Amino acid sequence: MKNKLTAVALAALVVAGTAATAIPASAATAKAAPTRCHTADLKAGFAMGEDARPEMDQTERQTQAHIWFSNKSTRTCTLSGFAGVDMIGAQETDGTWSLARSSKAPEKMVLGPGDTTDFSINLLPVAASTPQKEKFVPAKFLVTPPNETKHFTLKWPFGGQILKQDGATHPGTYLNPVGL
Repeated sequence: MKNKLTAVALAALVVAGTAATAIPASAATAKAAPTRCHTADLKAGFAMGEDARPEMDQTERQTQAHIWFSNKSTRTCTLSGFAGVDMIGAQETDGTWSLARSSKAPEKMVLGPGDTTDFSINLLPVAASTPQKEKFVPAKFLVTPPNETKHFTLKWPFGGQILKQDGATHPGTYLNPVGL
C-alpha cells in the first residue's frame, strides 16, 4: 500500500510540475517584436546617386534631396515617423531653419542588420541672383531619427540656395516621413 501511495504521489508531482512549467506552443515559437532604432544603431547620409541628387540649378519647380538611415547594429529595429531636420545656413543672415513636416501619414519601417531606408526633403530652389534676405544657403543638416534626441551632422553637398520661407505656414521646403 505504501508503494502505491508513493507512486501516486510521484505521478501527481510530475503532472503538477509539468503543468506549472508548460508553455503554450504559440508562445514558444513567437519572437519578440523588434523595438525602435536608436541613433547609436544607425548611420546616415545624403543619397548621392544621379537620380537621388536634387536639381538645385533649376528654379521652376520643387526638387528633392534624400537622406538615408542604415541599420549598423546586429539586431532588427524599426523606424516610424518623421526625422527632425534643422538646416544651418552658410550666410550670416540664414541662422537655423527647422523644417516643417508634410501631411503624409508615416509607416513603420523594419530594418534588419545592414538594411537601409530613406526619407525625402522637398526643396524650392531659387536663382543665385535672388536677394540675400530672400534665400537660404544650406551648409549643414542636423538630422535626428524619429523619436530620438541625438542627431547626425551632415554637410550639404549639393550647392544652390532655397527660397527662404522659415516662417511660412506652408513652405515649399519640407520633410516627408521615413520610408515614403
